[in-house]
This record gives sequence, C-alpha cells and structure tokens, in this order.
Amino acid sequence: MTLSWADKKILSQTRMAKAREFLEDAKGNFREGRVKTSINRSYYALLAAVRSVLILHGANPETHEGAITMLSLKFVKTELLPVETVKTFKLLFSRRTDADYGDFDSTDAADAEEAIRLASEAVEEIERLRTALLQRDEPYKNATEDKI
Repeated sequence: MTLSWADKKILSQTRMAKAREFLEDAKGNFREGRVKTSINRSYYALLAAVRSVLILHGANPETHEGAITMLSLKFVKTELLPVETVKTFKLLFSRRTDADYGDFDSTDAADAEEAIRLASEAVEEIERLRTALLQRDEPYKNATEDKI
C-alpha cells in the first residue's frame, strides 16, 4: 500500500501523539513504583517517535532492529539527527528487553528515571525534525542531498 503525502502526515501525527502518551505512561508508572514498566513505556515512546519521522521518509520498518537501522541510515548518517539519538534508542531497547524478559534483572528507580529523561530528550529532538519535515509540500525524498 502506497500512502499519499497527506496520509503520511496524518500517520506521523498519530504516531507522535502515541509517543507523548507513552511518555506520560512512563512517568505515571515511575511515580507508582513500577520501574520496569516505566522503562518499557519509555522505550516504546521513543519507538513511536522514531516511526513518526520514518513514515515521512516513506520508511515503515516492521521490526525494532529495522527501526534502529532506518533511523541511522535516513537521519543520523545524513546528520539530520545527532548520533546520540541512535545510541539512546539502542540503550533503551536493551534496557527494555532486560526489564521485560530478564530473569535476573537488577533494574532500579535510577534506571527508570534515566530512561524517562533520555526518551524525553530524544522524542523532543525527533519532534523538531518532524516539524521541519512537515513544513514541506511534498515527501522527504533524498536525505543525502537535502539537509535541514
């Protein structure tokens, strides 16, 4: 299925709204002492934000690893996002995996607090890029020739 530019913009907005909702969930879970769930929601907030900007480039990865790779290729390699964004994404992916599946996980409140902070910063960075991309009248096509 091919999406129109208008459809991509709407889908991007929906995904960014989900990112903000997940960040609020992460904060609420943290306040209630559910640190593992807070880390989970922090990661998924960032994933939703990443997917919100990737769709504007026509990329719709089906896996977590695909989202990391596409973010790096489409926006970090082209210097539209700092490399720290991908580093944060990888770190939160690892911590989320440990929190969700690790039998001997030692996740604590400091880890959850850091996850919320890192996710919030990365989502803000992605939102700035997304806002710039949405100013266009047509899809973002060639990251190597077109820097914002």
